[in-house]
Amino acid sequence: MSNFFEDNDDLVFHFKHVDLDKIIEFREDNFAKSNKYGYAPKDLDDAKDSYEKILNITGKIAGDVIEPNAVEVDELGVKYQNGKVIYAPGTKTGLDAMRQADLMGFTIPRKYGGLNCPMTLYCMAIEMTSRADAAFMNIFGLQSDIADTIYKYADEKLKDKYLPMLCDGNVTSSMALTEPDAGSDLQAVMVKAYQDESGQWFLNGVKRFITNGNGEISLVLARSEEGSEDGRGLSMFLYERDDKMKIRRIEKKLGIHGSPTCEMQFNDAPAFLIGKRRVGLIKYVMSLMNEARIGIGAQALGIAEAAYREAKKYSEERKQFKQSIKNFIAVSELLGNMKVKIEAGRSLLYETAVIVDMKNGIEEHIKKYPEDKKKYRAELKKYTALANMLTPMVKAYNSEMANEVANDGIQIHGGTGYMKEFKAERHFRDARITNIYEGTTQLQVVAAIGGIMKGVFENLIDGYEENNDFNSLEVFHKKAKKMVTSVNEAINFIKENNDKDFQSYHARRLVEMSTDTIIAYLFLKDAKYSKRKKEVLKYFLEYALPEVKMKSEIILNKTSSFLENKITILEDNN
Repeated sequence: MSNFFEDNDDLVFHFKHVDLDKIIEFREDNFAKSNKYGYAPKDLDDAKDSYEKILNITGKIAGDVIEPNAVEVDELGVKYQNGKVIYAPGTKTGLDAMRQADLMGFTIPRKYGGLNCPMTLYCMAIEMTSRADAAFMNIFGLQSDIADTIYKYADEKLKDKYLPMLCDGNVTSSMALTEPDAGSDLQAVMVKAYQDESGQWFLNGVKRFITNGNGEISLVLARSEEGSEDGRGLSMFLYERDDKMKIRRIEKKLGIHGSPTCEMQFNDAPAFLIGKRRVGLIKYVMSLMNEARIGIGAQALGIAEAAYREAKKYSEERKQFKQSIKNFIAVSELLGNMKVKIEAGRSLLYETAVIVDMKNGIEEHIKKYPEDKKKYRAELKKYTALANMLTPMVKAYNSEMANEVANDGIQIHGGTGYMKEFKAERHFRDARITNIYEGTTQLQVVAAIGGIMKGVFENLIDGYEENNDFNSLEVFHKKAKKMVTSVNEAINFIKENNDKDFQSYHARRLVEMSTDTIIAYLFLKDAKYSKRKKEVLKYFLEYALPEVKMKSEIILNKTSSFLENKITILEDNN
């Protein structure tokens, strides 16, 4: 019997220390509806107690129901028969357990049957379910992403009909964005949306690589403006599954076998417009994908946690030269690197989630109380900028970290890690998609670099300095400040150089430097509450500070030989 919340001390640490007070007040509208819904909290302590119970239930389902079926789900995969997609039995069992526990509408208001939890709590649930089975998250996690988008942008009629369906868990969902010729470049989407004389919308065309495309509810990006060629001609539509859409095939994949990836053919399929025309991509998809990217950051973290635990367990059981291989420094150091990087990713994830929750909370408050718009204008601007920078950062860091940790997990297993009998190889396969879908790491760098160059990174660090007393951690604080200096020197040099190609060439280095520096400050904050976290901080800084300095030197030395000679370097002839 396992509870993936209770057995994870670091996850519990973050739940206990993350500042949710203001988020809860926004989320609960200062507890105005505590008498309307029997399970609505009456105050902050009641809300936190409710959150802890929800995480305990989720952790128990993850440990006792989802994880025990994960091996079989991976082996059986998803079946495609006569145009229908059939989940593995273990996936159905997990979904039933989540539905019976009323966990499918995690972030949706109680009005529609949801739990009204903040994004931060949702990410914790995603981490736990992904640790159990990464493929399961792709079905369960999508539910809240799709429902949130409908809640934010659809009209009341659509919300009243579809949000209760999603919260009940009797239907699943998908976001149908990509096409055969429109992957990362969503402006190239060509699925057509048109209206008949009555105003009813219809969809025609093909979507490809759609996670859970067999779901009963889909949000579809389609071209609504005749003759348009760019993103301004795209709108968002809600499609309810009927016989006008055919699943043409499901993909055979390296990993996440329990999650279907579908090719969808729309044949005059009836649909409903979400929000306004022409802003489907530039507003609604961006919002949807930002939430999905945080979800992938949590998924990657869960995979890494699972891979680490398998490696640690194996290292303790495997005997070589009459002792456990964990006793060898080479192995124990590898385990230490894995654990510290996981904790770094966890700190970054929940810092990002809190900031996104603050942004969402302020936006929701302003919707209800427009007279407060001026009061919260500056705060909303700050949190929006931070969310826009940190979201791609956490997706990039955690997905790359998960790949590294899963790879090292196989290394610790040795040859056995390459075999199907051990879970290590599944974690390695499952991790590989995380730095690809919802935007590759390269695209996350493009999304994050703007905030760094515009001073968002600097403002975030200034906030940490102003709102925290690091005097008891002075020796570590000095090292963190040295990292800040190196990052700022690199930023200023790139600005002075005023060369777009040079900035693009060093963008990933700069994003990684900034990410490591932010993590250093998050570890500083954590170390105020834990002696162990102080040791983790010390270990992290021993490697992060030299790494940041090195990358800064590469930039300050105006390293650009690849830019100058890339054609020659990429040639085969000597």
